[in-house]
Amino acid sequence: MENRFGVIGLGRFGTTIARTLSQRGAEVIAIDSSAEKVDNLRDEVAYAVQLDATDGKALRSQNVHELDAVVVAIGQDFESLLLTTVTLMELKIKRIIARASTDQQRRILEKLGVKELLSPEDEVGISVAGRLLNPDLVSFFQLPDDYQIVELKTPTGVADKTVIEIGLRNKYNLNLITLRRAYEVKTENGDIDYEYHILGVPKADTVLYSTDYIILLGKSDDIEKFVEVNK
Repeated sequence: MENRFGVIGLGRFGTTIARTLSQRGAEVIAIDSSAEKVDNLRDEVAYAVQLDATDGKALRSQNVHELDAVVVAIGQDFESLLLTTVTLMELKIKRIIARASTDQQRRILEKLGVKELLSPEDEVGISVAGRLLNPDLVSFFQLPDDYQIVELKTPTGVADKTVIEIGLRNKYNLNLITLRRAYEVKTENGDIDYEYHILGVPKADTVLYSTDYIILLGKSDDIEKFVEVNK
């Protein structure tokens, strides 16, 4: 599966995302108005371009509208971030992920209709890269030696099967750490709602339901294979 992403704004946050995506095999176009920042990343991504990201024609000339997702990681100039986000929305980008440095910025972006918002730490940058490459991930934590801990909704192909039937260790080289399961609760007005709670240490006969969220430990390639095979 080809992954093509754009990263606009090449400060530390945006650079971390662009570099991590590229290292994991994605095709990345990195964009900034600073020639120096573009040059610093040029050899680490597929394309690095200096342009004004508020200019729709300039973005279209780089085929940004054909990308799977674009991260707006501009940090210092919130007005530019807003204008860039609006321009991307006008270009009908499939998926826009925008940086929000404060609660006020988050509220403004939410009013615009941006559904995915991020905070500017390096760890989050790495996590974003993982989620971009695999949208099924709910949360993502990178460990040394290419190991990861990830949380994702139970894939369709393994729903209603027991842990032993799935063969996570033998077939996929993965360990199931635990899972979050939905439980019915009554609200104060008598309606039925759902709360998620950690089930504990799963056993061989534990059944994974389609509504469960499972937490796995394994290498990135093995996790991606598990998700892809069982979609």
